[in-house]
Amino acid sequence: MGNGEYLQMDRHPYRAGAVKFAFWFLEFRKEVELLQAGKSFEEIKTLSEEGNLFGTQTSARAKMIYSTVSGRIKALGDDFYELFLGSDIATQKLIVLAGIMASDTLFFDFVYEVIREKMLIGSNVFTDADIRVFFHNKQVQDEVVGRWTDQTLGRLGQTYKQYLQNAGMTDDGKKERKILKPILDSSLEHWLQDHEMAVIVKALTGEA
Repeated sequence: MGNGEYLQMDRHPYRAGAVKFAFWFLEFRKEVELLQAGKSFEEIKTLSEEGNLFGTQTSARAKMIYSTVSGRIKALGDDFYELFLGSDIATQKLIVLAGIMASDTLFFDFVYEVIREKMLIGSNVFTDADIRVFFHNKQVQDEVVGRWTDQTLGRLGQTYKQYLQNAGMTDDGKKERKILKPILDSSLEHWLQDHEMAVIVKALTGEA
């Protein structure tokens, strides 16, 4: 991938926080509904912490979900709410995935460099070995990733598989996972292209 394409999207330092994260589709949808209804992020934060908006067992969990989901939403901007709420569930899940990719550069790189590459060469499966090769390459390239333990990398790989499965892009195979190439709704594809995120379209659809 050329640097020019990377410049289309904000690049963030690699981080491993996703070992604690989930796809959080229902939480994402609930927050977008509230934002579309006129609530501010601060008001939603209060609802999360004082009204247990996300039905969590601890306040720490509530704070983590609010912070992570809000980060994914903000990474996409503030003019996709109507598109999201007017879309079918399959498209909504892909929008959540796009939000994760826009806010988590390492996961974006994984989808672009592993899943997209598989689709490009006509392969419809990936394995844990592919994940290990990806992380090994990142450890060579990046000092921060180079300091992460095998346990951390293993948990990240599990999170990444869960993200893709929840988004409807893979099955739940054990030794290998089948890639289910999505057909993007034209309104989502155009929205991403119009917001300098055409590179996400390529990552999701396996375009060159």
